[in-house]
Amino acid sequence: MMATIITQILGALTVASAMMVVLSKHPVRSVLYLVVTFFFISGLYIMMNAQFLAIVNLIVYAGAIMVLFLFVLMLLNLNKEAEPQTAPLVRIIAAVAGGLLFVVLIAAIKDEVLVNSVSNGAKISNIGLVENLGHTLFTKYIVPFEISSILFISAMVGAILLAKRDKQIID
Repeated sequence: MMATIITQILGALTVASAMMVVLSKHPVRSVLYLVVTFFFISGLYIMMNAQFLAIVNLIVYAGAIMVLFLFVLMLLNLNKEAEPQTAPLVRIIAAVAGGLLFVVLIAAIKDEVLVNSVSNGAKISNIGLVENLGHTLFTKYIVPFEISSILFISAMVGAILLAKRDKQIID
């Protein structure tokens, strides 16, 4: 009972902070609200017993990427005069697209509620633990995991080669 209440409060705070990301007029405040949203999402991951995802979310998204976004926004020095004006047609299309997204989300939530009411909640308590994630990753998904590591290594080598080439042209 208490876990349900905490999850509902975290969900409401997540939605509220995500709305503040969209509704905030100042870009730096919008990024800060997004960082707060990631913290609330990590709280929801913890409530779902997915501790690994919570920590990765905090370290990668809130800790690295969003701080990088914040620094970029501070360096850009955005102001109202430089902002392009949007046409009324674009605003109408955005409103229609948002409404359609809302309808799809409501339909997905309705289907999820129906599926959960039929299954009567057979819960697995250790589904999000790092041990189970590692076991699944290194048994069932070992080939895609190794292919992605090769892809990351080749991307790093390519980035280093591109950086060295640009440095040689400057010198």
